[in-house]
Amino acid sequence: MAMIVVLFNLKPGVSVADYEKFARETDLPIVNRLPSVNKFEVLKATGLLSGAPSPYQYIELLDIKDLGQLGKDVATEQMQKVAATFRSLADNPQFIVTETL
Repeated sequence: MAMIVVLFNLKPGVSVADYEKFARETDLPIVNRLPSVNKFEVLKATGLLSGAPSPYQYIELLDIKDLGQLGKDVATEQMQKVAATFRSLADNPQFIVTETL
């Protein structure tokens, strides 16, 4: 089992309201239905524990059942549309693949 952590900020000119509407109404429900995904969450960063601002506005956590199946799932037409919308909103997202120790 793997976890994918995605760190990102919104592109200049993208409103928080537009991104969060997409996340709630499209991204979260569709990705959570994928056979390869146990759970998908989107977190809004509110700052660092030190009180400093967060370097990223949003964090996505994808608990993956099967990375091979994920490749098949994201190749579908529906997921290609979701991914294209995400890329139009997120500025250089960092996809970090992890595993539990």
